[in-house]
Amino acid sequence: QVQLVESGGGLVQAGGSLRLSCAASGRTFSTTAMGWFRQAPGKEREFVAAIIWGDSSTVYADSVKGRFSISKDSAKNAVYLKMNSLKPEDTAVYYCAADNANRNHVFLQFSSAYQNWGQGTQVTVSS
Repeated sequence: QVQLVESGGGLVQAGGSLRLSCAASGRTFSTTAMGWFRQAPGKEREFVAAIIWGDSSTVYADSVKGRFSISKDSAKNAVYLKMNSLKPEDTAVYYCAADNANRNHVFLQFSSAYQNWGQGTQVTVSS
């Protein structure tokens, strides 16, 4: 089991930036990829970005490409999401997730690919 704790959410004006962090603990040696998802009120959880632990390759949702950047620190068992040029439609609870099944970029865009989830952190972007 991997425990995930997100931090870094908050209130920001449109056009601003935030950096989310996700700290992993427990059986982190089994992690093969980590991802970020978000869920706005009344909407389904949607994929944001993912990073494969071995080669640091990344994949992004079209809605955040060029604005968000996912990165990792293997020594700290942490993953980050730098969010720039934030828009009101980015408002959501952001969740960190970990996969241990060596999935590729295609499958990592689906929430069902992940076995472990954090509790989420709220991001609110005001217009």
